[in-house]
Amino acid sequence: MEPGPATAGRRTTGPRRDGVLLAATALLCAALMALHGQIPNTVGHLGSLFQTLLPWTGLSVPVLLVSAALRRSRFAAVAVLAPAAVWVTLFGGMLTDKGSAGGDLTVVSHNVDEGNTDPVGTARGLAAADADLLALEELSQEAADVYRRELAPGYPHHAVIGGVGLWSKYPLKDVAAVPIMPWTRAIRATALTPKGPVAVYAAHLASVRVHPVAGFTAGRRNDAARELAAALRAERSPRVVVVGDFNGTFQDRALAPVTSRLRSAQREAGDGFGFSWPAAFPVVRIDDILVRGMEPVSSWNLPATGSDHLPVAASLRL
Repeated sequence: MEPGPATAGRRTTGPRRDGVLLAATALLCAALMALHGQIPNTVGHLGSLFQTLLPWTGLSVPVLLVSAALRRSRFAAVAVLAPAAVWVTLFGGMLTDKGSAGGDLTVVSHNVDEGNTDPVGTARGLAAADADLLALEELSQEAADVYRRELAPGYPHHAVIGGVGLWSKYPLKDVAAVPIMPWTRAIRATALTPKGPVAVYAAHLASVRVHPVAGFTAGRRNDAARELAAALRAERSPRVVVVGDFNGTFQDRALAPVTSRLRSAQREAGDGFGFSWPAAFPVVRIDDILVRGMEPVSSWNLPATGSDHLPVAASLRL
């Protein structure tokens, strides 16, 4: 028996509707990527959370393509080109190695993790990198003594205030705490390099959490970022490096008071995304090396230590 017009219509409506819904979803994904800066932050800092995970939105492209193929919808497959194009525009440049040889100053920053059970191994791993400057965050009082002892042979100059420390091959002067929170989470010093002084800031912004009710709890971190930005506005040195655990990514607009004044070594001279946390399976880059008045030459991550973060490194041209 031949199907009548009504029966044929019912057989094609479902797939067509699925194709249209897939195409609409693809266009919505593209719009969210392109307009990520317009997603409201008023409720649960959702905009910041979306921007934190923004590189991973690219996973929507293969998922949508597979769905379009299963439904045999050319219309949906063509629509998937929209989020693909937006993602490549945003992050395509991150997929190539932009680093080069050379540099005058090598900097390493590492959240060593207060719960790290192997500070000796961590210190020795960091020392093996032979950086000119080492910034360590989340130092416990007991661990700080271990790092002092283990790093002393290669780093004759160091300063520790609260849970943040700087180790340097070059003399440090004007060492002071930077009041970004009620307790010390940032310090500043001037490193007297052979090519002139460099202002060095090491910071550990407040932690954030994703809560089912409160959302992305980033209020204290954002306050700390504003305080750090105020210190940077008052900084008179023409060459500045700001390193540490920012508990947020460079594209998070809430950190714009800091990041808008600085350049990210990873974005300009890195290879890939340089995700640094969690160390076992990094999904975000919340540890960074930011500069002003210097040229990033290369940027990379060091091997895992006993911390839940990966160390980040950069070579800079003064």
